[in-house]
Amino acid sequence: MPEAKETVLEINLGNLAHNYRFLRSKIDKDVKFLSVVKAHAYGSDSVVIARKLEELGTDYFAVAYVEEGIRLRENGITKPILVLHPQFTHFEEIIEHCLEPNLYSEKILCSFIATAEKLKQKNYPVHIKLNTGLNRLGFDQPEIKTVKELIKNTPTVKVASIFSHLAASEDWQERDFTVGQIDLFRKMTWELIEDLEYEPLLHICNTSGVLNYPKAAFSMVRTGIGLYGYGNDRNIDPELKPVGTLKTIISQIRKLNKGATVGYNRVFKVEKPTKVATLPLGHADGINRIYGKQKAGVFVNGKYAPIVGNVCMDIIMIDVTDIDCEEGDEVVVFGGPQQHPVDFAKAGGTISYELITGVQRRVTRKVIPE
Repeated sequence: MPEAKETVLEINLGNLAHNYRFLRSKIDKDVKFLSVVKAHAYGSDSVVIARKLEELGTDYFAVAYVEEGIRLRENGITKPILVLHPQFTHFEEIIEHCLEPNLYSEKILCSFIATAEKLKQKNYPVHIKLNTGLNRLGFDQPEIKTVKELIKNTPTVKVASIFSHLAASEDWQERDFTVGQIDLFRKMTWELIEDLEYEPLLHICNTSGVLNYPKAAFSMVRTGIGLYGYGNDRNIDPELKPVGTLKTIISQIRKLNKGATVGYNRVFKVEKPTKVATLPLGHADGINRIYGKQKAGVFVNGKYAPIVGNVCMDIIMIDVTDIDCEEGDEVVVFGGPQQHPVDFAKAGGTISYELITGVQRRVTRKVIPE
């Protein structure tokens, strides 16, 4: 790949295709595949990612909020789009842009039905979220009867899918809890659909669910983090390829003598002659202060260089004393074979989800085609 000339997030569509095909291989051919592209496709670029996934054959997309779905529609995405956390104020926009809302409480279900009636809709596709133990959004089991009555008594909506979310599908120590969630989902679902004249799609498996509980795939699976190269399992991660690689360059190199200090609050004190390089990215770009003070590092010409001092808003400093490098050289922050994002995140005491979704929009995106 060409060397970076500025701070850039490389989006590798070949890696995305690899991950999609790997996850697809874990489910039966007749099981549908929903690709989660919320939060700018986990910090990359939702339009670029969605176009590639549509080309690869995904059946559905999911976003968190309405504006994310509108952006996809305005950029030519045609597959169904589930909005996971719709707000009341956006219901008319949902219908205008042919988006499909997740309805998770009596209030939001009644409100959307009212909006659909006002706009003279018939059989508008909606999704019903069931709470099986994660305790975020969703109907509890005693509310199923009410849901059935509301859906039965209106021609305006049609249930496209019923779904729930696993709380700890990556943790084998929580296997009993996960199996209990799956069993409860099955029970609640059949109670809900027994009087319907059609069969909605059913889905509870996230990425770890696909990998660890493939028999619970039902008629659709819903994957997010796995598409971007993370399996939440050290045994699975080698099978996947991180889609994003964050790179930058060396802006300046400074030689410091013993006794000098580096950065705000002078937290890094030079104990011997040291060569320090500055890089044009900081906590405003997603490399938070937790990575400073030598907790994490980057790679310069294949060699590890720890981050020294506090991370600044737009700059970080690294120790390159023992590295042959010069101003303008490429630096790999995370991604690629040198530093797995999971390892970088762990060094800062966090997880890959937070790291990759935190790469800010002012960082240039560069697409590497398949």
